[in-house]
Amino acid sequence: MFRKLLFAASFFIPGLAFGDEVQVAVAANFTAPMQKIAAEFEKDTGHKALLSFGSTGKLYAQISNGAPFDILIAADEKTPAKLVTEGKGISGSQFTYATGKLVLWSADPTRVDPKGAALVKGDFRHLSIASPRLAPYGAAAIEVLTSLKLLDFIQPKFVQGENLAQAYQFIASGNAELGFVALAQVLKDGKLIGGSAWVVPAELYSPIRQDAVLLDKGQHNPAAITLMKYLAGDKAKHVIRAFGYDVR
Repeated sequence: MFRKLLFAASFFIPGLAFGDEVQVAVAANFTAPMQKIAAEFEKDTGHKALLSFGSTGKLYAQISNGAPFDILIAADEKTPAKLVTEGKGISGSQFTYATGKLVLWSADPTRVDPKGAALVKGDFRHLSIASPRLAPYGAAAIEVLTSLKLLDFIQPKFVQGENLAQAYQFIASGNAELGFVALAQVLKDGKLIGGSAWVVPAELYSPIRQDAVLLDKGQHNPAAITLMKYLAGDKAKHVIRAFGYDVR
């Protein structure tokens, strides 16, 4: 009982924190908000979050092959659930920390109209998406184009990134005139960072529920358990909302 009370106190009182480290695998679309959350987490608790970013599919493969992560912050709900089923995630620890939004974005401020008609016009050579096999946002992009009956027309113009960060870079660098990324990647302080965008209507793709799960390696790590609680707390939720995600 004493240990439980001491741990609870350490979460709320920074001066009592143990200063442990937690290894966190983070979906690429959540890079910016997680960097901000990690900085606040360290200030508030004394624990340090060491972040590794990548596509959810690639992070899953790394965890399956023994990568020493304590927590997975995924871009979907299926991958954490799969890890729990396989005995690599802790049962009961999985929760939805955010629901993502897909956006069609271009670095060109005149390229994308607010209704997405740029897709129908097709006056572009390349459209960037993240790998549908590895990244849930890439799979969502395929759903959107299928819903709009544009997949066969646009698919020959695809430039695929391994993850959303790479898909974003293709657009930002001009290697693709436009593409599908997470809204969080093109917002700062609630405003578009530049270029032009169409926030894709939610009815055109399945909800992108992004879940976190405590992994087997992290179950005895105070910093990992504390970060899971912190991610579900009001301070983290405020950051997540500011980057354009929906939060319960």
